[in-house]
Amino acid sequence: MLTPRQRILAFLTLCPALLAPLPAQAAAHRAADTPATRNPVVLVHGYNADPGVWGSLREDLRADGYADSQLFSFGYDTHQSVNEVLSGRLAAYVDQVRQQTGAARVDIVGHSFGSLVSRWYVKYGGGAAAVDHWVSLAGPNRGTSTAWACALWDQACRDMTPGSYVVKNLAAGDETPGAVKYATFWSECDEVVNPDSSVPLSGALNTPVGCLKHNDLLGDDATSAGVRAFLRG
Repeated sequence: MLTPRQRILAFLTLCPALLAPLPAQAAAHRAADTPATRNPVVLVHGYNADPGVWGSLREDLRADGYADSQLFSFGYDTHQSVNEVLSGRLAAYVDQVRQQTGAARVDIVGHSFGSLVSRWYVKYGGGAAAVDHWVSLAGPNRGTSTAWACALWDQACRDMTPGSYVVKNLAAGDETPGAVKYATFWSECDEVVNPDSSVPLSGALNTPVGCLKHNDLLGDDATSAGVRAFLRG
């Protein structure tokens, strides 16, 4: 027969086991603490650039709760045609991302020329069914006069000129088709996109960022905050 002291010790030994949550309860607690599932983000760089330009935004997205396994940078030859080559390669890349992550949709953030590549994919390449949020940072969405400087020898530059086949077809009908959520961020001091009004789109959330150079949008804190807030919406 146990003594009173032994009974107290036995009860204290049993208490942690009684108080510990069951496996299903523990899983529920962990799920409650986990942020809501987010779409993978595909970053599409601009002309004469590479995936390295996304370092600052990637850091901000990670600080905002994204895992590295949710962040993807599409690298490509920026001297090729938007409609004939690049949008198809982006479509294949997005399909790989969706297969790898199991996500039904992705979010796309494009800078500069990457905006045209990703817009063509959304509008004409089946992307409307695979993209949830689309963001353009300083995209020459209606063309830019500065592209005439290299249009003679470069197909991508020809695609960016005002009135090009790509620009005209992207502007035809609905500029923001489907159920995709669209946003643009534009600067009144953009030395690459001329005119500045080329960036905003009808039907998109169009945000002026003040007086920033073309590439400065990539590392601007306020622009990053705006992009991340839009992706949460």
